Amino acid sequence: MLTPNHFTFVFQQPQRAGTPQITILGRLNSLGHPRIGLTVAKKNVKRAHERNRIKRLTRESFRLRQHELPPMDFVVVAKKGVADLDNRALSEALEKLWRRHCRLSPGS
Repeated sequence: MLTPNHFTFVFQQPQRAGTPQITILGRLNSLGHPRIGLTVAKKNVKRAHERNRIKRLTRESFRLRQHELPPMDFVVVAKKGVADLDNRALSEALEKLWRRHCRLSPGS
């Protein structure tokens, strides 16, 4: 997702799945394939290399699951404490949230 309008579209009526560190918002799109947008605020994750690590792992998790996901626009919101998760814990949390979105989506 590239423009602020895409993010606003998802924020209007999202399906939510979350943990204390990450929330994934999703909304059906008309494109026929899933898309992802990331928000990792400097307020929540102070160091740039940590923000980059979180974004890199999130994109990789999405890439591996995109063929199983419903045609939705997803916004991944990183919250306080996400930088404290190691790579394995972050990947496991994301997998759990992707599975939850697959169950929540209409027509699944």
